[in-house]
Amino acid sequence: MQPQLDPSLYYLSNFHKALAWLRERHHDLLLAEEQAFLQRFGELALPSQALLVRMIMRKGRHFRASKLAYVEIGCPQQAARPLLDAGWIRHDAELALAELFELLRKEELLDTFDARAHKTLKKPELLAQLAAEHNEARSFAAWCPRLDEHIYSVAIDPLCERLRLMFFGNLQQDWSEFVLADLGIFRYEPVALSADSRVFRQREEVDCYLALQRCRERGEAGEPVAEVLQQIAALDCSTAFLSMRRAKLLFRLGQHMERAGELEHALTCYAECQFAGARLRRIRMLERLGRTAEAHSLASQAAAAVENEAEAQGLERMLPRLSRQLGLTPPPKPKPPAPARLDLCLPRPVAQSVEYAVKLHLSEPDAPVHYVENSLICSLFGLLCWPAIFAPLPGAFFHPFQSRPLDLLSADFRARRAELFSACLAQLDSDAYKEVIRQTYTDKYGIQSPFVFWAALDRELLDQALDCLPVAHLRAWFLRLLDDIKANRAGMPDLIQFWPAQQRYRMIEVKGPGDRLQDNQRRWLAFCAEHGMPVDVCYVQWADA
Repeated sequence: MQPQLDPSLYYLSNFHKALAWLRERHHDLLLAEEQAFLQRFGELALPSQALLVRMIMRKGRHFRASKLAYVEIGCPQQAARPLLDAGWIRHDAELALAELFELLRKEELLDTFDARAHKTLKKPELLAQLAAEHNEARSFAAWCPRLDEHIYSVAIDPLCERLRLMFFGNLQQDWSEFVLADLGIFRYEPVALSADSRVFRQREEVDCYLALQRCRERGEAGEPVAEVLQQIAALDCSTAFLSMRRAKLLFRLGQHMERAGELEHALTCYAECQFAGARLRRIRMLERLGRTAEAHSLASQAAAAVENEAEAQGLERMLPRLSRQLGLTPPPKPKPPAPARLDLCLPRPVAQSVEYAVKLHLSEPDAPVHYVENSLICSLFGLLCWPAIFAPLPGAFFHPFQSRPLDLLSADFRARRAELFSACLAQLDSDAYKEVIRQTYTDKYGIQSPFVFWAALDRELLDQALDCLPVAHLRAWFLRLLDDIKANRAGMPDLIQFWPAQQRYRMIEVKGPGDRLQDNQRRWLAFCAEHGMPVDVCYVQWADA
């Protein structure tokens, strides 16, 4: 039973809710040390509980006692004593110079290091100036013997990280989610969760996730790639969730190595990776390394069974080039129809984007133009298919702060919900879909969704879209989204213009001076041309150029 706390301790109340959730749903995954923490934490006096939670929720590990002054906590030194006794915080942690700079004001730093001669320097410049001379960590008392200040450092970061991971299933979210939800800043769809709704079924899976996170940090910090890959290979990523995490990590490491010019290491990462796009990157690395025959062979294999539209598009460019380099007859390169072109010469805007300048220029009272980019089509899809997207399938939802199902980008996302999506899309067979979309807009307004852009979708735009967009076009767009959610949620034209009286529309992709079409935009334009959807590409020049 959670205690009824004073409203000023809202953050502590939320932390109690999280711990109760962990006890109820993850008790079999908790080690004795973690069970002991949950038990002992509840036995502390409220000021000590509150102080620890404040420190856990704030940025950084080290805090000045004078900066931990909260009315509801009272004296921070008194509240800290039980936490020190438990070993959950320390008062004598060694601080690197950069950590000390985070704690002190510039005036205090100048006094501490007798550096008045450098008073014109900014803090980062002063840090760089002192770094070579002060490269060893020391306690705060050793750094600043003249400052009478207590420093408290969180000593249970790994434990807190593990508890947070088990609750959220990721390390991107933190305990502030409770507060944001309480304040109404974020609202989430209430999905029925069973008692065993959770990402991790075994303790080893939690360990594996954290190990993957450490591998990512080591790789991006510049540790030898071969060692990082060896560590990744040793991990048992047997669940679909962990396998996807592993693939994504390898792809990111490959990109990191590629940007650093480490092409052989990048090639190794991509070769070990099953992430979408990795095969195409691998072909590019082989070509850049001069291994043309290998690149051509792999590209030919890929062309026989492409993984998605993006790979097919890349291969259409690469195979002819690789064939020519090897003296082979290049395969025919299909030439998609050119989209309709619109050329404008406009006054250079002072503080507006080129898209907004075109919007203002083309808008007419009976033919309004909206800046929508990816927001409109995705939002209409999200509103129509809301029941399928938020269906409480096993492994999809596992805590109350999810804006999307865990398997949204999995290969079987659509297949697992085939009947649900069919039912949603069947509403396009009559005008029923218009009322369904309008009602969902009213009922769900503001709730987090992976598709609906509430800030970009007002009633006027919604009504114009439903009146002017042919149902055949909506169906085609929605099915394309479902074919590849990750790739096809982006690349749509910037603007849309409606003629409500005529119930027609056109989309407009805007390109400013020197800008050119991106690959995903070209794929969307080709799709629109194939289905007879009106799209112009607008090329803008400035009148004063």
